[in-house]
Amino acid sequence: MTRKNERIRAPKIRVVLPNGEQLGVMTPREAVAKAKSIGLDLVEIAPNADPPVCKIVDYGKWKYEQAKLKKSSRTKNASRLKELKFRVRTDTHDYNIKLARGEKFLSDGHKVRVQLQFRGRENAHREIGFEVMQKIKEDMITMAHVDQEPRLNGRAIVMVFSPLPEQQRKPRFTKFHVEDHEDPDDDHDDHDDLHDEDHDDLQDGEDDGDGGETKAPAEAPAEAEAPAAVDEPAEPAEAGESGEAGEEKAVAGGEGS
Repeated sequence: MTRKNERIRAPKIRVVLPNGEQLGVMTPREAVAKAKSIGLDLVEIAPNADPPVCKIVDYGKWKYEQAKLKKSSRTKNASRLKELKFRVRTDTHDYNIKLARGEKFLSDGHKVRVQLQFRGRENAHREIGFEVMQKIKEDMITMAHVDQEPRLNGRAIVMVFSPLPEQQRKPRFTKFHVEDHEDPDDDHDDHDDLHDEDHDDLQDGEDDGDGGETKAPAEAPAEAEAPAAVDEPAEPAEAGESGEAGEEKAVAGGEGS
């Protein structure tokens, strides 16, 4: 508890003015009288010093500033658990970027949780995932020590790092540009994993189907038959020709009779 004014019990104290200038060593009674003469308070700021150090301040304002400094220091020193996500087939470029991001987290004093997610058929070869995690462990050894060794957790392998003391840290991947955009693997959800498994199961079914026989392509539909031709009616004879034919028939009839 901070003592002020008449609550200060030391026989002699060193007094400091609001601007930081030292007023000298005196009794608490004398120091309180000087503080009250200018409308301020005498506050004990270093009780373990010899003699204790007291400062003439506005106590309300001083208390607010001290609370603000304490809160800022607590926020700055707070350690958070950051996360990096890998895949079995994470390429070299992305691998380096992720480790550079991990080194930045460790440099800021945060712990880092590394997760390697299996997808589809990768679950049948989990030893490859442990090999990747071992490589990550070896690459981060100059920045962190392992709090939790790689272990299987469902369809993922998990490992946790804590930062080494600041003077022992030796970053190796900071030369790689740490991109500001979010890691696409971090946004990968379980729905995508289920989709990948369904796709793999479908592929297995196709591979195990007809023993590799190739089906004959379906026959093309037969072309539609052309409609049968319709005989057009004969055109009527011209009037002149029909008249001549009639006369010839009349003459033949007369000769017969």
